[in-house]
Amino acid sequence: MRYLFVHQNFPGQFLHFVRHLLAQDHEIVFISEANNNHIPGVRRAIYRVPRLPSMETHPHLREFEYGLLRAEAVATAARTLKGLGYEPDIIVGHHGWGELLNLGDVFPDCPILGYFEFFYHADQNDVGFDPEFPPSPELAAAVRVKNSINLQALCLKNGYGQSPTQFQLGTYPAWAQEKISLLREGVNLDLCSPEPQARRRNLVINGVRITPKDALVTYVARDLEPYRGFHVVMRALPRILAERRDAQIILVGGDKVSYGTLPPGGGSWREFMLRELEGKLDLDRVHFVGKVEYDDFRALLRRSDAHLYLTYPFVASWSLREAMATGCPIIGSDTAPVREFITHDVTGRLVPFLDSAAIAETTLQLLEDRRSARRLGQEARRYAEAELCLTAYLDRYDDLVSQIIKIHRP
Repeated sequence: MRYLFVHQNFPGQFLHFVRHLLAQDHEIVFISEANNNHIPGVRRAIYRVPRLPSMETHPHLREFEYGLLRAEAVATAARTLKGLGYEPDIIVGHHGWGELLNLGDVFPDCPILGYFEFFYHADQNDVGFDPEFPPSPELAAAVRVKNSINLQALCLKNGYGQSPTQFQLGTYPAWAQEKISLLREGVNLDLCSPEPQARRRNLVINGVRITPKDALVTYVARDLEPYRGFHVVMRALPRILAERRDAQIILVGGDKVSYGTLPPGGGSWREFMLRELEGKLDLDRVHFVGKVEYDDFRALLRRSDAHLYLTYPFVASWSLREAMATGCPIIGSDTAPVREFITHDVTGRLVPFLDSAAIAETTLQLLEDRRSARRLGQEARRYAEAELCLTAYLDRYDDLVSQIIKIHRP
């Protein structure tokens, strides 16, 4: 079959599926913006957005305008492919940036399988969840408009949908859920696997040295920001450091924001929290290592004695799946996206998102009770083997594509 993939940041969520299809000798073309990533066997068509949204556009509409600009640029690239004789059997992409919206005009007989990640609500889930950051009066109007690309995507004539978790699927209106299939994503269980000997070796991550005698507490996010509970985790650290003199804390993530906003006055949330906690942290044992290579990330999870994963009621991170597959003792926020993966005191421990004291107490318990920590890690791995198997995920992906082709071209 001929597959056309679309994602502004090649290969996005489609890395495993693309490799799987290549192994089956399918033909793949990928439309994206330029980057340095490369997959042998994949032909790429690069698009460029001609301009940024106009500053004269209403602020709530600028994201939608940017999506329309992307849709036009992708459609232009698709017409070039069509002119060269490329006619896909199916188009697969992510609806988040508007790139798929005009492809039905170029390939009117081709089904489009779009990734539906999250439907925004002004009165639930992430909005208003954290009382430290109350929503502004105009936010409700902005959130309604933020769903413009979502709504356009749901109305595509040849459109079909997928969503990776029940929570994320459940954010969509009931009428929309009928158009979207639940397709739970998998993890490479061989790459992300426990290594019992990891604690007996020294570990160096971006210049930070962890010895076998250290009690290692880890936290990972794409960016260190409130959406992933960074501020709450930081407030838990003084007690952990005070009561465990052997504790080393490694926090992985950048200084930008992926989902929320920067702190008042600018700068990063890391800088903001360090100012708030000035004099309360032993900074010789708190290590901000930035973004790390994937091999270092896996080594860190394997060595971790207690792994902290918090999120607003929002999209669950891939790192949660990978931490479970690696057999980490996980302390997670008691929020719906995390509860879909972690059962309290079975595959991890759940704590209230906003309760730094509970986070500190639970972390200290796991650092002290190594038997319980091992049990939780082992059960997390068993869950991953049963529910997060990459091979099973790819088989389900194949089945979904086959179903769509049969429905669209009986």
